[in-house]
Amino acid sequence: MAVQRTLVLLKPDAVQRGLVGTILARFEHKGLKLVAMKLRSFPASTFERHYEPHKAKPFYPGLVKYMSSSPVVALALEGVDAIEVVRGMMGATNSRKAAPGTIRGDLGMSFSNNLVHGSDGPESAASELANFFGDCAEVCNWTPISTPWIYNVAEELA
Repeated sequence: MAVQRTLVLLKPDAVQRGLVGTILARFEHKGLKLVAMKLRSFPASTFERHYEPHKAKPFYPGLVKYMSSSPVVALALEGVDAIEVVRGMMGATNSRKAAPGTIRGDLGMSFSNNLVHGSDGPESAASELANFFGDCAEVCNWTPISTPWIYNVAEELA
């Protein structure tokens, strides 16, 4: 078990539909620790870097345009196996096929407007977090008083 940090983006559709609080609450209720958050209209260049691995794909220009069309909430979340936990909570990319109980399964209907993005591995998490939270001062290192009620500290955080 490893304590990890991961990037989560609450996409323009989540912001426009007023689902920011609902989605953030799900991550907090799970026990993930919020270590950074910002609401911004990021420039297209931020999303060009973020989606660089998809640059050759036909959907790339539309995706960058969509992500730049409205404010986005960038979150840095921390927890044991946070990357896997977040991806499981998000559900399948196509919201219509996402399982009930997941964010996309409960709140979404679209393949493209699918509410959230989460890093898919430790390497992408590191580069994505640097892209959205490049200044170390933007990320808080702290210990919630609830930590021993979320984890068995002696076993899981030793």
